[in-house]
Amino acid sequence: LGYGNLSPSTAAGRIFCIFFALFGIPLNLVLLNSIGQLMLSGVQHCAHHPEEKFHWQKKATLLIRICALLTCLLLFLLLPPVLFSAKEGWNYEEGFYYSFITLSTIGFGDHVIGMNPDRTYPGWYKNVVSVWILFGMAWLALVIKFCMNLLE
Repeated sequence: LGYGNLSPSTAAGRIFCIFFALFGIPLNLVLLNSIGQLMLSGVQHCAHHPEEKFHWQKKATLLIRICALLTCLLLFLLLPPVLFSAKEGWNYEEGFYYSFITLSTIGFGDHVIGMNPDRTYPGWYKNVVSVWILFGMAWLALVIKFCMNLLE
């Protein structure tokens, strides 16, 4: 759906957005899939290394993968609301809501970072949030893919 705070106001701008979306959305999916696969291969490498070195059983490998999942859960969904609480003045629930709505690409626009005129934001803030969104979307796509594979 997207955030409603920025939109084209002319017919030419709207037409451009349509064509941009036709190419941009598939390219974005390819990018997110590539980042997600890179993250997954990193976790798999970390999981296989102790197994080969110490001859751990598959249960230990599963434990490492669960730890990686929980670490990413912390990095992408549980810690960012603390930052948003500090920088945006939101409570933790609003920050968590923003985190999930953003990473799941729903983006209602009811919460948008860096838009409160009564607050001063550091220069790094929007850049860090942009990187968080990119990797967080890739991670959430991996989690959804993993859950779908479990259901099959």
